[in-house]
Amino acid sequence: MQRLKSISLQTKLSLMILGLLFTVLLILGLVFTSLYSTSVEEQMGERALNVAQSVAMMPAVINAMKSNYPSETIQPIAEDLRSKTGAEFIVVGDKDGIRVAHPLLDRIGKHMVGGDSQQALVEGKSYVSKAEGSLGSSLRGKTPIFDNGAIIGIVSVGFLTEDIQQKVDQFELKVMSLIGTILLLGLAGGFFIARNVKKSIFGLEPSEIGAMFLERNTILQTIREGIIAVDAKGEITLANQEAHRMLNRKVDENLEGEDIVSVLPNTRMPEVLLSGESEYDQEIIIGHNHVIVNRIPIIQKGEITGAVSSFRRKTEIEALSRELSQVQSYAKVLRSQTHEYANKLYTILGLIQLGAYDEAIELIHKEAIGYQEVVQLLVKAVPNPIISALLLGKYNRAHELHIQFLIDEESSMSDFPERMEQEKIVTIVGNLIDNAMDAVLEKQDEERVVHLFMTDIGRDLIFEIEDSGNGVHEEELEQIFERGVSNKEGQDRGIGLSLVKNALEYLGGYVTISTSRYGGAAFTVVIPKGEQTNV
Repeated sequence: MQRLKSISLQTKLSLMILGLLFTVLLILGLVFTSLYSTSVEEQMGERALNVAQSVAMMPAVINAMKSNYPSETIQPIAEDLRSKTGAEFIVVGDKDGIRVAHPLLDRIGKHMVGGDSQQALVEGKSYVSKAEGSLGSSLRGKTPIFDNGAIIGIVSVGFLTEDIQQKVDQFELKVMSLIGTILLLGLAGGFFIARNVKKSIFGLEPSEIGAMFLERNTILQTIREGIIAVDAKGEITLANQEAHRMLNRKVDENLEGEDIVSVLPNTRMPEVLLSGESEYDQEIIIGHNHVIVNRIPIIQKGEITGAVSSFRRKTEIEALSRELSQVQSYAKVLRSQTHEYANKLYTILGLIQLGAYDEAIELIHKEAIGYQEVVQLLVKAVPNPIISALLLGKYNRAHELHIQFLIDEESSMSDFPERMEQEKIVTIVGNLIDNAMDAVLEKQDEERVVHLFMTDIGRDLIFEIEDSGNGVHEEELEQIFERGVSNKEGQDRGIGLSLVKNALEYLGGYVTISTSRYGGAAFTVVIPKGEQTNV
């Protein structure tokens, strides 16, 4: 069994094709040989009976049988017909079964043997029989000789079964030769078929294909992206578990064979099948989810045979993006703080070395008090660790940029709904604070102010971010939240406020813009605490 498993697919296919062909041909050969043998016997028996009946109806034979010496007349006639018909023997007997004609003269006058003459001599029947005679086993045609209705003799014409078998053997030899020739052709054909099959599956063995199939299924079912594949007609051939979940279908529901448009009406898979062009990072809505979709056609030998679509919730991608952005931001803050505090430590060291102890103590006290006040305020007003961490990071960033980041002492954010997505709040508040910081960088250090007030009193969460920048011009109000729109120079601008807009739409909130007390812009965000709107 182990040796059989080690045989290559090409060899297995060749052997299987050859074995199947040999079995079919062998069965056909046996059937044809049996039919041929039966047909030859029937033909030879019918031939023998016809010759016997012809002899029995000859007037010369009938008259001779009524004479005293019938052998003198009948023997020459019988031998002449035997040589012309190819019969092994033509035997004529009287009504008692005594031979009056026989190929061997010494057997004339003796009883006919075989025991198969009674039906003709007694019942007057003509028939074909197979019996062992004096010349061996033969196929015989027997018929009575009548004279005015009375049986006066019998004619027996026979062909040896040995001769019949010889003809059958010759036929079998031809059949076997034909089978051998076809098997050789089948072997060559099987080899080419097996080679083409092996080539079409990229030279892989069945065990390798099985392993790859299991691996593929495991990978598709474990990844967190939805995967749907369709054929050239747009019918689904594969959909993983995550795709079922995002389509609000049962995980065990079979989507294969369904048209992709009936399952996902707003899909662009048919367009990809027609154009053969890939589409990346496209936004669509599936159910109640904003998703990012990639669509790639499957092309084999220059023809489009299908397409694959992968999609993932936009919120997950945004969360990962924000997390990465926050980590990068925190890393920058830590580097700047390390550099800043290193300078201050050297300053304190210098003051101590110069004996200016009071100045050193005052500098230490000033740094510790400012940071401690912010931490205490956040602990008291904002128990939520995610939002507190965000504001503390922004405070450090502002300190690095020499911006006064003021958190209103009357702020409170202790009634934060548990079901509300914290990432959305981080997106909104974080981007508005960053926007405010960018707005005040053009001012002198002492004029750079960003003020934050937040409250959760009532049915809404309210955040107000003010800055001392140049404000927002009236003509910019309508498009400031559009992606890519910004009055700042450089790449990757105009993204933050568009993310704020999307997050607010998701949470069912809104934002207003006015003039701040510091002369710049004031963004007021209102988010209801109730059920969020999922679009």
